[in-house]
Order: sequence, then structure tokens, then C-alpha cells
Amino acid sequence: MGYRIALNFEDGATRFIDCNAGEKVLDAAFRNKINLPMDCSDGVCGTCKCRCEQGDYDLGDEYIDDALTEDEAEEGLVLTCQMEVSSDCVIAVPVPASACKVKPAEHTGTVSSVEFVSDSTIIVKLRPDDPAALGFLPGQYVNLTVPGTGQHRAYSFSSKPGAEEASFLIRNIPGGAMSTWLASDGAEGSPMKFVGPQGSFFLRAVERPTIMLAGGTGLAPILSMLEVLADQRTEHPVHLIYGVTKDGDLVELARIEALAARLPTMTWAACVADPETGQPLKGYVTQHLTDAHLNAGDCDIYLCGPPPMVEAVRTFLRDKGVAPKHFHYEKFAPSETVAA
Repeated sequence: MGYRIALNFEDGATRFIDCNAGEKVLDAAFRNKINLPMDCSDGVCGTCKCRCEQGDYDLGDEYIDDALTEDEAEEGLVLTCQMEVSSDCVIAVPVPASACKVKPAEHTGTVSSVEFVSDSTIIVKLRPDDPAALGFLPGQYVNLTVPGTGQHRAYSFSSKPGAEEASFLIRNIPGGAMSTWLASDGAEGSPMKFVGPQGSFFLRAVERPTIMLAGGTGLAPILSMLEVLADQRTEHPVHLIYGVTKDGDLVELARIEALAARLPTMTWAACVADPETGQPLKGYVTQHLTDAHLNAGDCDIYLCGPPPMVEAVRTFLRDKGVAPKHFHYEKFAPSETVAA
């Protein structure tokens, strides 16, 4: 029996490796040509210390306290030289990928469809040439190369891992390199190169009520997460608030409805900032985030949207004196993605 391990590096790069039952994670990484930090490999030095963010494992009792204290172990820190997994895992590695001699993972695929679903949003579907090689964590992004240029743009997957087609919600920017190319006659059916996955904004194990806040095309990674949660049929409440500027910016509503039908614990609302909106909910996401949703801080929040939205939510939580158990967010701008 083998397990799939996602190694998420300090710079946001992620690599997936296979790990056999009874095999140490450090050994599995070396076998997969990834040089994780190490000195002794005997549980003495602590150089290989990482954090397991998701999954089941055993550390044995052959390491010393100087390498990993009891408190550290309780917090999820691990020694990869001693770690044997018993499920798929996500491990945070506290060094950049380049320090482990990991090169950016390059992929190729074909653009299968381009749909201008609103003035502001394009849905692009991409069929990878090697789907098995394209592993990612729900919420992560890749850098798509604009064909015919040396430019690339970062876009989050809106599809779930393992889907036959990778999908993306792309903001339609007048005069933008990617938007202009997608509007050309030759976009559909064209080959495309992309690099990734990357990003520390991804779905963790759901252990409490979860709030998902999306602004504009920041809905993309949230959709990827919800697809996974719908498959898992989590028993914890999940509430989505999706905010846009104008009525015409609302997209994928039928898909959200379908996800809610698959996930009985999911509720959702859409709000529009334009005071002339025909939608029942007006204003910004913070105006529709209630004390019941926040559950006195016993909640996890996932937020993806433009920088002003992220800062508004952070200010809102600070002013209410609410500190969620976990708060994961990603800011995006037209030509860049910055994770935290």
C-alpha cells in the first residue's frame, strides 16, 4: 500500500511524492529525487523538522527530545527521518523548494474551451497532456504562459484535483495579455504551457464550522475546495458568501447551487456592492457575516479576493474582537497572486 504526500515548501511550491507503507518520509522524498533538509537521519539533530498539516502518521520513539520536544510533536511538528504515514498527508517544509533542488514543475495541455460568461469573467478549461502528473491541493494556482509571449499569469484552479479538465475563472482585463489572447480565434484547441502548483492557500482538514468568502474571480479556489468538501460530505457547517461589484459579475451560480445540493451542511449567499442591484443582498461580504457564522471564533475562514476586500475582512474581525481558529487568505491583483 502506498500514500500520496504533498510537500508544500516555504515559497509556496508544492510537489507530490508517493510513500510506501513503512517507509520513512525522508527516504521517500530522496527516492523521488527531492532532497529534504537533513543531517543525521537518526532523529538526533532535528534538521529535518517539518509540520504535518493534514494526515495520519507515526513518529515512533527512537528520536531524542532535543530533536523534537513533546510540545512540538503535539503541535504537529514532525521529523521526516522518523515519520511513517498511514494516510495521504500534507507536509509544510520550512525552506524554499530551490534549497531542496526541486525545479518548478512544468506541464503542457490543450485549451478545450473558452467561455466569456460576463463582461468581467472568462471560464477557461484546459485538458492536461499528462493528468496524472498534475497534482495540486484545492485552492492552489498555476502560472499559465500566454502563448506567443514570454509572459505568464497566475490563476487558481476552480476544478477539483484529479478532474479530466482543469478549469479557471479568469478576470477579463481590457487590453490584458491573457484576455486579448483568449479572445482571439485561435485560442480554443491551442497548446498551453503552465508551471505549478503553488500557493499556501489550500483546504485543510475541516474540523469545525467553516466560512468561505470570495470576491469576484476569487471564487475560483473556493469552488475547488467546495468540490472536494462535497465529495467528502463533511458534517461540519460550511457557509459561502460570494461578493461582486455589479450584477453582471455574478458567475457560476448554478454550479454553487449544485454544490449546495451535494453538500447538505452548506449554505450560501451572494451580495452585490452596486446599490442599484436587483439582488436581494446589497453591500459587501462583511455586512452579511453574522455572529452565528463566526461561532465565537470557533471557526475556520478561507478568504480570496482583491486586497481591499481582504483588509476589510481583517479589520471587521479585529473590530469585533473575533479571532478565528484558522484564517487562511489570498490576495489577488490583475497580474499577480500573493498568498499568506
